[in-house]
Amino acid sequence: MNIPNQLTLLRILLIPVFVLVFYSSSSWNNYFACLVFALAALTDILDGYLARKLNQTSSLGAFLDPVADKLMVAVVLVLVVQQNPTTNLALPAAIIIGREITVSALREWMAEIGARNMVAVSILGKIKTIAQMLALGFLVFRVPVFGMPVYQIGLILLYFAAILTLISMIQYLMAAWPQLKE
Repeated sequence: MNIPNQLTLLRILLIPVFVLVFYSSSSWNNYFACLVFALAALTDILDGYLARKLNQTSSLGAFLDPVADKLMVAVVLVLVVQQNPTTNLALPAAIIIGREITVSALREWMAEIGARNMVAVSILGKIKTIAQMLALGFLVFRVPVFGMPVYQIGLILLYFAAILTLISMIQYLMAAWPQLKE
């Protein structure tokens, strides 16, 4: 079990911690929940970096990393929408979760036919992930900072991430289209 895989497992283990902190009755729960989420996001950055830097890529890591990412994002989106059940929050959340399911299924199917590299992660997907992580952190934190409307900025970033999500999904589907129409 190498360090990158340990970081990925830590990210998965942080999910129930996040849920417990998010729902705690403390007046500081949003601060602590944001801190747990930021730690999880940091492990996402570090595990990939260290895997490449230390030449410790593995099949387990290649499998677990996207699973950990999708689990954390889906859980945070569901909790944030549950906390503020409005259409303007539920819509981008549904788009993001729906895209993750669609692209995961597409990648699995493309791997089965030996064409997984046609739907490899793109730079747009990385930008989407950054926007998504910032958005979710802001939405969890909620409290204005120095008059800056943190929640509203998070909502704008979430819509930006949802748009990038749709664009990247369309790119992946177009790349796979020749195999899909056979």
